Amino acid sequence: MHKHEETEVERKLKSYRQEAEAELENILAFWMQYALDEEQGGFVGKMDNKGNNVQDAPKGGVLNARILWSFSAAYHHTKKEEYLKMADRAYDYLMQHFWDETYGGTYWSVDAKGKPLSTRKQIYALAFVIYGLSEYHMATQNQKALESARALFYWIEKHSFDPEQGGYFEAFSREGDLLEDLRLSEKDRNDPKTMNTHLHILEAYANLYRVWPDQHLGLQLEALLEVFLQHIVEKDGHMKLFLTKDWKPTADLVSFGHDIEASWLLQEAAEVLGKKELTDKVKAVAVAMAKATATALQSDGSLYHELNRDGNHYDKHREWWVSAEAMVGFLNAYEVTNDTVYLGHSWNAWQFSKAHLLDKAQGEWFWGVNDDYSLMEAEDKIGFWKCPYHNTRACLEVVHRCDKLAGNMY
Repeated sequence: MHKHEETEVERKLKSYRQEAEAELENILAFWMQYALDEEQGGFVGKMDNKGNNVQDAPKGGVLNARILWSFSAAYHHTKKEEYLKMADRAYDYLMQHFWDETYGGTYWSVDAKGKPLSTRKQIYALAFVIYGLSEYHMATQNQKALESARALFYWIEKHSFDPEQGGYFEAFSREGDLLEDLRLSEKDRNDPKTMNTHLHILEAYANLYRVWPDQHLGLQLEALLEVFLQHIVEKDGHMKLFLTKDWKPTADLVSFGHDIEASWLLQEAAEVLGKKELTDKVKAVAVAMAKATATALQSDGSLYHELNRDGNHYDKHREWWVSAEAMVGFLNAYEVTNDTVYLGHSWNAWQFSKAHLLDKAQGEWFWGVNDDYSLMEAEDKIGFWKCPYHNTRACLEVVHRCDKLAGNMY
């Protein structure tokens, strides 16, 4: 018997896996140490870039749902009791404070004490609660969590689904009436449909379908994939970000982080549905999207943030979540094509993260850096958008995919 000689690819995969597993622990340790609101329950609403908690900051539904997803997924992977405790805490707080017992759905935000603050029903946020609840159910078999996730699916289908043009509208009042101001954040355009919301409904529905392979859910998940293939992903592999009711683009922007994130999430959704023809079609699109994203890669392994094609103007700052998604999306492209260039892109995104984004002193990742590598000081460490989900998920995906790739090599 000849001893198997490790190839360079095998060495890289082994090293990548070990580092991702270690980083997963680092990220989660930060949230366990710093994110608990011991006085008022749940989790702190905001921590600044220097690690100071902002007193009495409101608490976001998206942050809470993403904490729920992250610790549920981590517990599922490691079976560590301390992760289960965090998942339980996130689940309990979500159901007690964000859930609308009267009209269904979940609130956008509550105040520091847990009282409803913004009672709007942002479909993006409801989708993340489905994502978190379905993952929690997967990890714990909690039936109430599954029932709640199903209830949110029905709420979205009743209020948000567009039976005429397909897809989903963005935001509703507490009672379920379509709002005039649909924006997810002040940075966004006020358009009736967005790529971002559709991407996270897709991700949520795919996760729910894993634990509840319902026929109606399956049809809606497949319809979402068709929306992406027909209306959102362009021929050049980038996506339209903001759209009219009938799918006409309202801005000529490219978001490189979303392109690479969507590449693997679309493929995952097709695989969850288990339809070979559809999966093959989506795999080809996923690779085209990874190829298109790679045009914005920098020599340091990072991606520029956005491109405004109106004036061919790049936004050159680098955000934590973009690097995290690049790790997964390019690794996925490598799995599909066996082209080691993509493995290199994934590995380099991780090298960039280690060099510029990881907070070596306190743990977690900084929000991002400017083009000159200076920290984006004004951004949060914990906040409405700064959550342990993109980087936790990237670590988990790298671990699972490296295991699978290593298994396929022997």
